[in-house]
Amino acid sequence: MSNTEADPAELLCSERPGEGVTVLTPRDVPLGGPRAIRVRRTLPQRQRSLIGAWCFADHYGPQDVSASGGMDVAPHPHTGLQTASWLFSGEIEHRDSIGTHAMVRPGELNLMTAGHGIAHSEVSTPDTSTLHGVQLWIALPDEHRDTARDFRHYAPPLLDLPGATARVFLGSLAGTTSPVPAFTPLLGAELTVEPGATVALDVDPAFEHGVLQDIGSVTVAGVALDTGELAYLAPGAGRLELANPGTEPARVLLLGGTPFTEELVMWWNFVGRSHEDIAEYREAWQAQADRFGRVEGYQGSTAWLPAPALPQVRIKPRRNPS
Repeated sequence: MSNTEADPAELLCSERPGEGVTVLTPRDVPLGGPRAIRVRRTLPQRQRSLIGAWCFADHYGPQDVSASGGMDVAPHPHTGLQTASWLFSGEIEHRDSIGTHAMVRPGELNLMTAGHGIAHSEVSTPDTSTLHGVQLWIALPDEHRDTARDFRHYAPPLLDLPGATARVFLGSLAGTTSPVPAFTPLLGAELTVEPGATVALDVDPAFEHGVLQDIGSVTVAGVALDTGELAYLAPGAGRLELANPGTEPARVLLLGGTPFTEELVMWWNFVGRSHEDIAEYREAWQAQADRFGRVEGYQGSTAWLPAPALPQVRIKPRRNPS
């Protein structure tokens, strides 16, 4: 997805009673393009820019798009990151400048590596009446941020756990490991907790974790979450407890990774290390330079999505608190 916030408002996350749980409340953001949809953005925020290398999290839907036509995001650029697309319902057509033409479907990971530069488009298919999912970005460490473009697709198996089911799309959990490679230690999984069930998961104590609430009622270490909220847990614990006090299934995304200690400069769809990096990326995109390649086959109303103007002040780097 293209990030429409060139100068985002900052929200504060909140501490709630529990075992070291910090709750990040999302802000409502319009996703750009001729057919805009609203998303709930939990990362980045002023007090929490990343969870592991996860640096951006948009949660959207379920939204009826039968009348509006759904998502239509023209070719746009990325640098210095990976995009992880995960759907709960609907279908999105993906095209990129590697020549990939793929469908994003529920329960299947599409992971695109931008590295030095890539362009892609995203359009919901004509048969899609409801869109519901998440768009996640993963920051690449400095030694790999100029890596070559890449695209991976993976459909993880459904795991039966006591009181829950899971799909592990990145990293390792519950005795299963995703074959999709990552540039830093990461975890990404969808979990559905049965009504009235409590699930205790063995997790890597070197990881920090985030639990993004999707549907139903769930508590994380005793702290209740509302739809779209993200619970943050610092490294140190080897077990993570989820409970569903409700009468319907509860679904969450579990994100984790070792703390990412590098400073990042994030603006529009670019991740760099300095204001000068961002200005260079923007200039190259506006000139339609070879750095990003070309997206073939996109049939939207505009050939590509121009970058917004740079702010009048230097773009400040982001990093997590110590």
